[in-house]
Amino acid sequence: MGFQQPCLRKRKQLVNLILLLVAVLITIKMAERYYIKEVSWIPNPTGELGITAKQLQSLMQNIAHEAPRKGETSFIRVNMTKTLLVSAYLEHRTNPPQVRVIAVVLREETVSYRCVLLCRNNKNYVSDGILQIHSDHFGFRYGTADIMCLIPSTCDTPSHVAVASATFKGTVQIPAMRAGRAAKTFSKKRRPKFLEVKNKNKKTESFNHTFTVCLSTMFDFNNVLQFVQSLEMFRFLGVSKVFVYKTSCSDETQRVLNFYTRKGVLEVIPWSMSGFLNVSHGWLPSHGPGDLHYFGQIAALNDCLYRNMYRSKYVALHDVDELILPQTVKTWTELLPLLESKYTQNKCFMFENNVFPNNVTLPRGGTDPARWRGVPGVDVLAHLHQEPVPKDHVYEKFKIIVNPRLVTAVSVHGVLQSHSMDGCAWVDRNIARMYHTRAPMQTELTSDQLVYDGRLLSYSETLIQAVNVTLRESGIL
Repeated sequence: MGFQQPCLRKRKQLVNLILLLVAVLITIKMAERYYIKEVSWIPNPTGELGITAKQLQSLMQNIAHEAPRKGETSFIRVNMTKTLLVSAYLEHRTNPPQVRVIAVVLREETVSYRCVLLCRNNKNYVSDGILQIHSDHFGFRYGTADIMCLIPSTCDTPSHVAVASATFKGTVQIPAMRAGRAAKTFSKKRRPKFLEVKNKNKKTESFNHTFTVCLSTMFDFNNVLQFVQSLEMFRFLGVSKVFVYKTSCSDETQRVLNFYTRKGVLEVIPWSMSGFLNVSHGWLPSHGPGDLHYFGQIAALNDCLYRNMYRSKYVALHDVDELILPQTVKTWTELLPLLESKYTQNKCFMFENNVFPNNVTLPRGGTDPARWRGVPGVDVLAHLHQEPVPKDHVYEKFKIIVNPRLVTAVSVHGVLQSHSMDGCAWVDRNIARMYHTRAPMQTELTSDQLVYDGRLLSYSETLIQAVNVTLRESGIL
């Protein structure tokens, strides 16, 4: 008996150890299921649906059938919130990878989100969505934001994502289907609302375009002549793709948009933010009442940045009345190697804003083509005198050219957040600067206080010819 007691104690200790290990394993599994779990339901703006593997396959076919046409945005409201989803992109630069959903949110609203991911291996998962509101909103109630959705390691590249409020309780549970039993079909009304996850393939070279320009936002637009001049100047500078986020424009403008779209130069993104929110026509609440800055300009710029993340080597964030002109070379193709040599590659490049008032027309040596006088809009070649740049405003209202893979969030003027980027470089105005032909900003200046700058005339001969061709072939002339 003296030898049996130690053996019994050892057996009890072994049993206790085994029970402890089992308890730990169960706890770990429960934690995993709490944070990321494979789900048999999918939330949408009007409810949550149970789903089986067969139904998931059917759902994927429906999503493909109902997917927006190329270039379209498909805004989606998140149930029980003021959140509006814009687009979704696979974010390769986080560890682990995530899905970045670009959204517009009511900044004062507190919301917890859930993301549902449809994966290529016919699995669907739910995880928490982390809200990141951009710091630039110019004082409007609504602002641009990112909802970051964690991707579980068992998800083989998400193809679509849906976002729901975590507080939404309207669920419809569908039991697992028995063998031979027909799968329940979903009405279109209750079908989940998903965004396609773009940027699935990461690239570091061999891009479709060297330079892409993002123009936002176009509303009530009729400045036909300046738009055509800008598009032709972009092409001379080395740009092969331009994106326009369009809300509304004149018939003449639409003919020009159609012309450049057919040529493959332009991609027009329908931008219907005004159908969802009370958007402002101004950049400050005092300049234009509304709930969101300038027709959702910041959301459009961020969408354009991510849309071209792996399409274009560089992206320029522009307005249609702005041109970044090199001073020592002719094109951006020649300019960017100079900038990267001077300031290093791991930077974005900021260009000084120079205003050329479009209400001041001074003699310019007989280069005015009479046939443009019936075309609506501003002729940039007629306005070659700029306002002096005040010392206290040198670093304001600049625009950028950037490697999009170094950036995570942008605003109207500059970068808000970056990824492995060594800041932004302020480009010497003697190397390149921005020509901004617009209404005067320093209204007190007289004509003799303006500074002549004829740099645009070095492009005028080829520009006039190209503009004439476009106006003629698009039916404007």
